[in-house]
Amino acid sequence: MALTKVQKTQASAMGAFAKAGDLQKRILFTLVALVVFRFGTFVPLPGINPDVLSEVFNRNASGLLGMFDTFAGGALSRMTLLALNIMPYISASIIIQLGAAIFPSLIALKKEGEAGHRKMNQYTRYLTVLITILQGYGLAVALENMTSSTGASAVLMESAWLFRITTVVSLLGGTLFVVWLGEQITSRGVGNGTSLIITAGIIAEIPSAFARTFELGRVGQLSNTMLLVILFMVVALIYIVVFVERAQRRIIIQYPKGQMGGRVLSAKNSYFPLKINPTGVMPPIFASALLMLPLTVLQFMSDGAQSGWAQNLTVWLGRGGILYMTLYALLIIFFTFFYTGVVFNPADTADNLKKNGGFIAGIRPGKSTAEYLDYVVTRLTVLGAFYLAALCVFPEILIAELSVPFFLGGTTLLIVVTVIMETMSQIQSHLVAYQYESLIRKAQLKGRL
Repeated sequence: MALTKVQKTQASAMGAFAKAGDLQKRILFTLVALVVFRFGTFVPLPGINPDVLSEVFNRNASGLLGMFDTFAGGALSRMTLLALNIMPYISASIIIQLGAAIFPSLIALKKEGEAGHRKMNQYTRYLTVLITILQGYGLAVALENMTSSTGASAVLMESAWLFRITTVVSLLGGTLFVVWLGEQITSRGVGNGTSLIITAGIIAEIPSAFARTFELGRVGQLSNTMLLVILFMVVALIYIVVFVERAQRRIIIQYPKGQMGGRVLSAKNSYFPLKINPTGVMPPIFASALLMLPLTVLQFMSDGAQSGWAQNLTVWLGRGGILYMTLYALLIIFFTFFYTGVVFNPADTADNLKKNGGFIAGIRPGKSTAEYLDYVVTRLTVLGAFYLAALCVFPEILIAELSVPFFLGGTTLLIVVTVIMETMSQIQSHLVAYQYESLIRKAQLKGRL
């Protein structure tokens, strides 16, 4: 009987999907946009020797450089138009959101509603242009210092200044195109465009990551037992992510008796769900972007003239380094608390409950409800912050020790699994909305008849 109900539910969902033309168009648009993005990750920058670049990158593909290439979908190692991907936009978003919590002018702008939100988005785009120009110029200068291991061949095949100008312009155009594409996916497709673009890049590189891991086993660098341990770790991380992301702390909301017309409505209860991790994948992405912002080209610069402090910083920020792990964990914890404060306001939630007549048993409406919600959310945020930090940092230690590709780490698995879950949730929401609209249309048609 249970199996029959599941089959009926699946058949009903498939039938609704087959009739939901708008949802099909949204999904198709999203897929086409992601395909266009993937094509862009293979358009090379002009004036680069790909053979020398590949050799240099293989010598330095660790730490932040490998992480950056992960989020860029391999575009950095190929040095394409989309080498910086959407990370400058994320860095700009972090700076603007931090500023909106500190500077009075941005705080006032944030309170202006939709108009203020559009203005802040415009400031984010301007800052994205500035960050992209700085990172693009730094990357171009770093590429000038790259040579093969023998020193006989250089990465560049044209004059330095011409290469700098073309590189900055090309990278700026590529980054702005990705930002525009992400906005189009968010408004005309399904899911969050920024997250989907990062996820698409990670998923595209996962098969080669598995191939490199099994190659390590074939040549004897990894034992069969260790390969099984790594595969078990991947499956366990996926299970933990799904379990925690679906977990909720439900607060019972009570509504008093009411009267509608001549009828007395009985009291009813509802619940207010609070997720353990309401921030999703944003803290790890923000932390990664902030680490990458000042250090984008440090590892590239190790092939040329580099100051002593920069060389030491490159070593300390390598995969498995104490400074790298510490900063990464602290930034994840900070952004978990920061982003929770952005997406959830206990005072506003308490006011909305009070206006609708709802209350929490044993808690006075208004200020007391806000304080109680803040207390519960703070405890959940502590748990969520340490969950994210442990999930993203501990696998990094194993990856650093075994030289396993970064794609099999906690950060990438968290991003992929969470984004897929959120996208499927949006698709289900579209299906439910379509089914309700269909029922309303049928009811109106029967009323006319």
